This record gives sequence, C-alpha cells and structure tokens, in this order.
Amino acid sequence: MFILAGGVQYGVVDGLRMDYYLMSCPFVEQIVKNTVNSALDNDPALAAALVRMHFHDCFIEGCDGSILIDSTKDNTAEKDSPANLSLRGYEVIDDAKDQLEEQCPGIVSCADIVAMAARDAIFWAGGPVYDIPKGRKDGRRSKIGDTINLPFPTFNTSELISAFGKRGFTAQEMVALSGAHTLGVARCASFKSRLSSADPTLDSDFAKTLSKTCSGGDNAEQPFDATPRFFDNFYFNALMRKSGVLFSDQTLYTTPRTRGIVNSYAMNQAMFFFDFQKAMIKMGTTDVKEGSKGEVRQDCRKIN
Repeated sequence: MFILAGGVQYGVVDGLRMDYYLMSCPFVEQIVKNTVNSALDNDPALAAALVRMHFHDCFIEGCDGSILIDSTKDNTAEKDSPANLSLRGYEVIDDAKDQLEEQCPGIVSCADIVAMAARDAIFWAGGPVYDIPKGRKDGRRSKIGDTINLPFPTFNTSELISAFGKRGFTAQEMVALSGAHTLGVARCASFKSRLSSADPTLDSDFAKTLSKTCSGGDNAEQPFDATPRFFDNFYFNALMRKSGVLFSDQTLYTTPRTRGIVNSYAMNQAMFFFDFQKAMIKMGTTDVKEGSKGEVRQDCRKIN
C-alpha cells in the first residue's frame, strides 16, 4: 500500500514499487525530470503531448511503452493509427532513455519513462505533485488494429463510462481523467462534426469561435480551455458554460450522471487535483507487464 497526499492509502499492482530503482539506477527520477523540464521550457505545449502519450499507451495493451514502437515493413504499429498521428514528444522519451542507458544500461524500461514523464509534465504545468510506483516492463506488441479500443471524441457519456469501465475505472475516475484536457489543444477534425448542424449542447458564441478555427482546415487547433498550458480546473468551468471543445467533453456536463462531478471539480480545484492524481496512479498500473511478460528495451522505438 502507498500513502497519498491526505493520508489516503492506495494499493498498486504487485511487483511495482516506489523505490524500484533505488539500488539499480538511483538517479532515474532526476534524469527524467530534468529532461522533461528542459524540453517543456523550450516548448510548453509538450506538457499536454506527454500526458496524452501516457494515456494512449496505457489504454492499449496496458502501460507497456507500446506507443513508442516504430512501424516496420511487416507491422504497422500503434503510433501510425489515425488516432495517434497527432501524438508527439517521442524525442523527449528517447533523450531520457539515452541518458539512462549511459548511467545504468538495460535497467529502466521505456514504459516507466513514459509514466514518469507524464507525471513530471503535469507538475511542470502547475498540477498536483504525486509519486508513481515503478517496475513496468516494455511490451513486445504494437499493432494499429488494437487502437480501436481508444475512446473517440464523438463518444457520449455512456460510451465513455463503458470504455473506461472495461479498464476498471469508475465514472468519477473517468471524469477526473478527462480533466487532463485542461492542457493542450484539439484539432478541427475532431470536433467539426458538431458544427454541421445546431448542437443544443454548444454555446452559440463558442460555436462561432470553433467555426472560425475550422476555417483554417482540419489541422487548425483550438485550446481546450482558456489556459491550455496550465494544469487547472478551467476545463470544467468551460463545460458549465457549454464551451467544451469535443462532444466527449461537453457530454460530461450534459449527462445528469456526471454533471454533479463536473460541478464539484469546477468549484473545487483541490478536489479535482486529489481525485486526478489517484486516478492517474491507478491508470499507470493498468495491465502492466512484469517479469518475463515483458522486457527492458534498449531502444524505445524497437523490440530487442
């Protein structure tokens, strides 16, 4: 069991430990944090990218670094799925991995680096500080077909609850994790379907803003909330104003089952932070590979 802020105990998967690298690679935390901070100082928008990468990794095959694997002539990997083409930040993971291979070769998994990088990006952007257990192994499978299991931006609340429920999350944990959209932007292609007909869940003035964004084409970007580089609770306030960018965002407020959770997080940032860190720790232990079920990749982009 591990103690979180506020004294809450939270169990994790056997084999993962907070001090996993204490003896084998004692500088791992500092190396990852310094690498992430340096990258974000140069490009603050990478914070959202690193958090999203962790989500997209854990949702497919568990948190095993499968999102990092490059496609080969014999296999199209997860990262080349349409749902993942806008992911970026791989070079940050590569940079940390290169340094760690120099310090302690063959010890630190790419999956752990992805999880630590997401945690450090959240803190860098002003979000909660939390520790994560480590000891994940890297998976040996990365297939484009598996990405059908990612939540879609067109999902309604029932579909979101189902998608997250299959991975052991409650509706409240799903809403808390959705709050990661307080960072970053969405591309027009992911929300333009809301503009083709009058959407009663969309504020009319905000609809004009989205239409203006989409005049720049499918890749034009719209911030999820007013502070896309800061981790705060503004995302939930936007939902209350009918200004959620994606249908899958706004549906959380439209649906009575989750509206109260949105209201709570909009009014109480500390509550959101607390629930978010708990849900992130839980997500980071999803279907982890341990022992012989995985490996420690020498190069995060390819299987050993």
